[in-house]
Amino acid sequence: MKGHNTFGIEAKCRRFLEFETVDEAQMVAKILREADAPYIIIGGGSNLLLTKDYEGIVVRSDVLGLYIDGDRMICGSGEVFDEVVEASLKAGLYGLENLSLIPGDVGASAVQNIGAYGVEAKDYIETIEAVEIATGRVVEIAANDCGYAYRQSRFKQDWKNRYLITHVTYRLSTTFTPHLDYGNIREALRQAQGSQAAGETVGPQQLRDTIIAIRNAKLPDPKVTGNAGSFFMNPIVSREIYEQLAKQYAGMPHYEVDADHVKIPAGWMIDQCGWKGKAMGRAGVHDKQALVLVNLGGATGAEIVALCQTIQAEVKAKFGIEIHPEVNII
Repeated sequence: MKGHNTFGIEAKCRRFLEFETVDEAQMVAKILREADAPYIIIGGGSNLLLTKDYEGIVVRSDVLGLYIDGDRMICGSGEVFDEVVEASLKAGLYGLENLSLIPGDVGASAVQNIGAYGVEAKDYIETIEAVEIATGRVVEIAANDCGYAYRQSRFKQDWKNRYLITHVTYRLSTTFTPHLDYGNIREALRQAQGSQAAGETVGPQQLRDTIIAIRNAKLPDPKVTGNAGSFFMNPIVSREIYEQLAKQYAGMPHYEVDADHVKIPAGWMIDQCGWKGKAMGRAGVHDKQALVLVNLGGATGAEIVALCQTIQAEVKAKFGIEIHPEVNII
């Protein structure tokens, strides 16, 4: 499994199954129904932390293909998501730019509801085609039925291991409307444009390039340093809790969720606890982004978990807020 998780953790599974077509997905579903063994479904392994050998079956989609129908893109679940973003711009379809360079496959975008810089996959997913494992039926699921929320969906909860996703349809726009009011996008555009009017003349490719530059500047390449990108979800707290903390910590970054809730960056809290660039054995915290845990070389999944738990405890002690992993720990 080392080549199927971006943390680079050495682990094995009992059996590995991959499907390239809907028919093959139905065959895999039959095998899973008849096998007396547990199973997990993975994508590119960019949101996965293995803590031990898996005594069961691992299933992965390798369904490829990308088709355009008007303002819709129908994508095989095994396609690399960032390549879909790139293809959408070339086709004159917009909306996914802020999700540039997020690692992983198309199928995982629908399971995880990936998001970045104020945009989430749920904003553009229209339907999901999947094989129901229990029956082998091919079904089409509307995005509205998926229970999407911040980094959540029914595929992670009551639908876990129920479907093999084969295709995802994104409904995009032929009109480019940039989303610039999250994080440091405008500042990065000003530096790139040499102008104070960032955003007024930005094009879709320039926005994509800017997002890629921002991510590359603060996120390590998993081919060099094992990691799964953002390890923790940003907690959403009540406005009352936020206001209490804001009095204690001047300039604390935050993002408005609604009238009653505020999102506080977990990376900032971890940094305030002094963990940025620090290590605990062979597991560490990235020196440019405290939200990212890294394998410094030969770390086990258990060592990454131990670091995670230590950080969680210190953030809870300092801020009274629980932070939770975004990564799927097995």
